[in-house]
Parts: sequence; structure tokens; C-alpha cells
Amino acid sequence: MIIRREIGEKGQVVIPKDIREHLGLNIGVNIIFEVRDNEVVLKKEDDASKIVEDFFNTPKIKRKIDVKELKKIYKEQYEEEVH
Repeated sequence: MIIRREIGEKGQVVIPKDIREHLGLNIGVNIIFEVRDNEVVLKKEDDASKIVEDFFNTPKIKRKIDVKELKKIYKEQYEEEVH
């Protein structure tokens, strides 16, 4: 999607409605401007509370795993990704 907009007198640009809806940019949402070489990337800021909530909602291991078993599991998963 490419949309052209003109920069106003105060250096402001209106984000087109189609783009706002596509990215979920509602009133009050914080955005981040990232400069990469000669372009600017606009993205929605991650909600810090959601990141923390996701972190603490990770499944708990109900049994202890010894190092040998852990290495075996890792090796099996690694081999699946390589092939």
C-alpha cells in the first residue's frame, strides 16, 4: 500500500484512515518513528503490560528435567529445524 501525503506548515502529516485501521492505530495509541537510512518506519508501540503478562503466563514445567534429557530434547528439535 502506497499513499502520498503532503507535510503541513507545522511539519505534520495525517496518517490515512486505511493505514490507521490496518495497523490498529486508534486514538491514544503510542507510535514509534524509526529512521533507517533514508526512510522512516512507523509502528505501533508494544504495550509493556502485555509483554509482562505474556512473560508470566508461560507454561510451567511440572516435573524436573535432568541435563541429559534437556540436551536430548534440544538436539531433537534442532535436527527437525535443520532438515
